[in-house]
Amino acid sequence: MQDEVAPPGVNINVPHSARIYDYWLGGKDNFAVDRAVGEAMIQAIPNLRFMAGENRRFIHRATRDLVKEQGIRQFLDVGTGIPTRPNLHEIAQELDPSSRVVYVDNDPIVLVHARALMVSHPDGRGEYISADLRDPQSILGDETLLATLDLTQPVGLTLIAILMLLADEDDPWATVAALRDALPSGSCLAITHPTGDFNPGEMSTAVKAATDAGLTLVARDREQVERFFGDWELLEPGLVPVSAWRPDEPSTDPEAAYYWSGVARKP
Repeated sequence: MQDEVAPPGVNINVPHSARIYDYWLGGKDNFAVDRAVGEAMIQAIPNLRFMAGENRRFIHRATRDLVKEQGIRQFLDVGTGIPTRPNLHEIAQELDPSSRVVYVDNDPIVLVHARALMVSHPDGRGEYISADLRDPQSILGDETLLATLDLTQPVGLTLIAILMLLADEDDPWATVAALRDALPSGSCLAITHPTGDFNPGEMSTAVKAATDAGLTLVARDREQVERFFGDWELLEPGLVPVSAWRPDEPSTDPEAAYYWSGVARKP
């Protein structure tokens, strides 16, 4: 087997959540250590690849709805992960080419691929910034973000399968509140978050596989996830399993993907 080579700053001996997710989605931008953890978690949750796909399909549906129904034309996607087409900006710009998107992640390999693959429509704009969700002010104060998004106008903030990487002691609720507070009326927040509510045994085993590999993975119940939305108004159908949020086709088993999902609007 050939030696694996990574971009500068990428440690191929330590698993990373973005690359594990890429593996579940069938991507090739991952390393042996990521595949090992990914497989261990699939052993715990055999439906895990389907669940990863449902997260992607959710963000496609949510983005379309935010553009068409809420009039959102600018997005802040935190915890972007390795690009998988169609990306958020492609969905938004298909409906309105002037849409602007800022992607945020803290993995160098995501940066490499984002700059190469995330090409905006010429009428809009797509940018990538390297920052950590744990430091929301570093995101909000970034020069590229401020040059791309107008924070006096509604923003679609997306936090897809990312809050699970923050432990309770990191107070992720305060982190999300800081992001919410910086956005104006009419902004929307879309979240998906893994939960043990639908299958506690499988989820507990998957969490152990992740933590044994040195990763943080927190599954939260419905009440804990709902707290992330603060006093924003949840859009119909509310906080529901990810497969049940405005599906293109009705799901025969909405709880087959162990994620809560919702979209809320700031009054």
